[in-house]
Parts: sequence; C-alpha cells; structure tokens
Amino acid sequence: MNYFNMLVDTLVGFIALFALTKILGKSQITQITAFDFIAALVLGELVGNALFDEKAGVPEILYVVFLWGTLLYVTEMITQKFKGSRALLEGKPALIIHKGKINKEEMQKNKLDLNQLLHLLRKKDVFSVRDVEYAIFETDGSVSVLQNTIKQQATRQDVNAPPEPVELPVSLIIDGELLYDNLAESNLTEQWLHQELQKQGYSDVKDIMYAEWQESKGLYVQPY
Repeated sequence: MNYFNMLVDTLVGFIALFALTKILGKSQITQITAFDFIAALVLGELVGNALFDEKAGVPEILYVVFLWGTLLYVTEMITQKFKGSRALLEGKPALIIHKGKINKEEMQKNKLDLNQLLHLLRKKDVFSVRDVEYAIFETDGSVSVLQNTIKQQATRQDVNAPPEPVELPVSLIIDGELLYDNLAESNLTEQWLHQELQKQGYSDVKDIMYAEWQESKGLYVQPY
C-alpha cells in the first residue's frame, strides 16, 4: 500500500467515523457506558485493521463502519423501545450512599472499593464522606452527590461572613485496616484511635468499614 492510498483510506475512515458519531448522537460520547466502551474499542480495531490491510480499500472501510454503525443503532433502538433491555445493555445507577451511610453491598455489586469512592467524591469537590447524604454511582462511571442539609446551609452562608478555615479530612480506617501513615501524619496515636472507637461503641478496628478524622469535627465512623 503506497502513502497516497493510505492517506485516502485514513481520510475516508475519519470522515466515516465522524459521520457515524453525528448519526448516533452526543450521548455516545458524553455518557459512555460499558457497552459503548466495548463498541468503541471494537469499531476502532475494525477500522484500524481495514486501514493497514493492503487488500482492503475504501469500500471495505465504509462497509465496516456501516455494519458496526447499524449494530449500534439497532441496539440503541432496542434500549429505547424495550425498557427491560436497558439494565443489561446500559447498566443501571446504584445508590452507594444512602442517608449518610455507605452501602457496602451496592459497592461490591459494582466492583467499587472505598478508595475509588473517595476519588469520585473528590472529583465532585466533596472531601468528606460525612458531608454526603446521597451518592449515586452512574452507568458511565461517575458519581452524583447530594450533600446533607448542614453542608448545604454552610455553602449558602452570608458571603460577608468570615470564611471557615480549610481543613482536609484524613482517612484513618479503610475496609477494617488501620492506615498508620495517615495516623502519623495527623499526629495521632493508635491508642488514641482505639479510645475514640470505644467511646462510639466499637472495640475492634476490623469492625469499621471507614473512619476519617477532622480536627474541627472529630472522628467519623462507618461500621460494616
């Protein structure tokens, strides 16, 4: 395959994929589900193989794009017409924090661990689990957060009022394991932590799914 033919094939593939994206709609880009992710990988592989196959030309590239685009379009129509198919093909949202409590079962179903949850919350500018009333794990892998009433009132306070000091919460226990580095960085001791847990009715760190510390708010504990 000479460079001119490769250039033509590449341009045709690019234009065809761009047209396919326009036909399928923006939701294929902005709301990527597990099915959309797999479809994009397969489509890219098919077009890539067609581009670098010396026996394949413009008709073959257009055929691959048309065939796979038709499958995606039919699948999209199925999910719109038949509601029961949406959970299988698109997935469904999961309530991972309910009334301020982490739902461990839903997190396990969605293969989501606490470190990933904390990361997703930080992307929503939420740095403390105690500030969350509800959190929904969306089908595209993002999380939607509704903060609790106290936090909402704090964010709506008088703009002329002096700002509260910035204080980053520190995770001390995750999945029943004590994070010694975080404990040391916060100038806290293991003995102090056990005493605080006992005050809240917990005798063993292994009984705690998550615990975080803020000097102004104290120790927040979420058991299993």
